[in-house]
Amino acid sequence: MSATATEPQLSPILEARGLVKTYGHVQALRGANFTAYPGEVVALIGDNGAGKSTLVKCLAGAAQPDSGEILFAGETVRLSNPHDSQELGIETVYQDLALAPDLDGAGNVFLGRELLRPGALGRLGVLDKRAMRDRARTAFADLGVDLQDASVSVASLSGGQRQSVAVARAVAWANRVVFMDEPTAALGVVQSGRVLDVIRRVRDRGITVVLISHNMPEVLEVADRIEVLRLGRRVAQLRAADTDLQELVGAMTGVLEREEQA
Repeated sequence: MSATATEPQLSPILEARGLVKTYGHVQALRGANFTAYPGEVVALIGDNGAGKSTLVKCLAGAAQPDSGEILFAGETVRLSNPHDSQELGIETVYQDLALAPDLDGAGNVFLGRELLRPGALGRLGVLDKRAMRDRARTAFADLGVDLQDASVSVASLSGGQRQSVAVARAVAWANRVVFMDEPTAALGVVQSGRVLDVIRRVRDRGITVVLISHNMPEVLEVADRIEVLRLGRRVAQLRAADTDLQELVGAMTGVLEREEQA
């Protein structure tokens, strides 16, 4: 089985090589590797304790590995904090969404990146709410996100709509990679389907989506490739179109290992 679902002439947009991360006596990453190519949905899966969250934190700048190498567009980078990854065009949608419930969709899209009015009013710190709402509506429309009233607080939105707002915020600022941590957790079937549609739209815009999920049917439905972590290292790289649930479970539990040995 081929190790990658991406055309061989493409170079990775984001790589982890031999990452090690220890918390006290717990070794969360034990030489973990990861590869993401431009314009794909790559799923990162593994059982609890496999190291997924730690790997994503390292790649998003929220944690620093003890050793190993992170490469972006073929160049070694040091991500000391999330701002460093954002500067590269990498955004993360965490499972808790990190939305401000009292703000509307536009307010959340521009949270921490507010636009100011031009001229003297901007110098006084007056927000350009109209510009932010117009740009947010465009961002929502581009992703097929249907908010009947974009001016209502996100606290009044459904779970799927809140998830879509969080994704739209990430995509509005990301131009290379978006990490999505369990984006359909606690959502119903219809809402989950809409979020998966948004993920496909993000990929179709040429942005790489790294999907972290325990939902294997959804992974097989939306991912182009799947990378499997087990006990802090990558143990398999699989084409979604060429694998099945049984093989994924086998890789996660150690029955199947396709990772190259050092």
